[in-house]
Amino acid sequence: MTRTDGGSGTSSPPDRPAAHGDRALWTRVEGIQGASLDLLNARFGRQHYAPHTHDEFAIGVCVDGLETMRYRGERLYSAAGSVVVIEPGEAHTGGPAGPDGFAYVALYPSIELLGGISGSTEAHFRHPVIEDPRLGAALRLAHDALRLGKDPLEGENRLLGVLGTLVRRHAVKGSRPAERARADAGRIARTVATRLADELIDPPTLAEMAADLELSRYQLLRAFRDAMGMPPYAWLAQHRVTRARGLLDTGYRPAEAAPLVGFADQAHLTRWFRRVLGVTPGAYRNSVQDSVLRRPAL
Repeated sequence: MTRTDGGSGTSSPPDRPAAHGDRALWTRVEGIQGASLDLLNARFGRQHYAPHTHDEFAIGVCVDGLETMRYRGERLYSAAGSVVVIEPGEAHTGGPAGPDGFAYVALYPSIELLGGISGSTEAHFRHPVIEDPRLGAALRLAHDALRLGKDPLEGENRLLGVLGTLVRRHAVKGSRPAERARADAGRIARTVATRLADELIDPPTLAEMAADLELSRYQLLRAFRDAMGMPPYAWLAQHRVTRARGLLDTGYRPAEAAPLVGFADQAHLTRWFRRVLGVTPGAYRNSVQDSVLRRPAL
């Protein structure tokens, strides 16, 4: 993706490509509170994310067009200037709401980073789409400063300021919203997910897992979908993508990573990688390795 630099304290939206020109650029910044932080700059005309989850928060702002997504059982929309917050472990989709597509920038802070800012072990957000234009503008400025890397101190200060404002204005106290699945469904889903992750290459069948838990296949499937927002096979595919992403980060080629995480071949990996991350594994590997900003921790 062409990088666009802001002028007069703001950043310009990415150039509008043809309808088929889906673009996504990943950047990794080192040294943020002693850890790394991933950034995404994307424009999609046709790309729709499959249901997936993140281990980190996904915090972004729409910079052009209109996005739609499913989150916590609802169909939501975010227009230019809207801030979107997806909590770790929450299944969601995403894609353009109309023929003109949409563009957005996003960053992915860890639970620990946001928790340190909120002063709590967890931060929760009842409303995933937040209409706060000043916060959205500040988020774009922080994203630009981090991505361009001209002044690491400025980038980190802007980031922490934005996250602090987000938590102060929009986080809620207490437990997760009522939409979260019942405790029993969560326990079943965690057990199934752990087993699938442990048996990544040769996963058990639905019948085998249901029998071990003394449940019917329907009971297991319903509990898993209630808690995870997707069926077990889709969860397994996106988990394989996450594992493949880790291998690509360390230098593996897509063809090497695919069988190591349970995909039949590189084409199988590519299909799911695009559905989950919006970019091919080869393009992701190149963009991250080419754009890593090496700097000392502050």
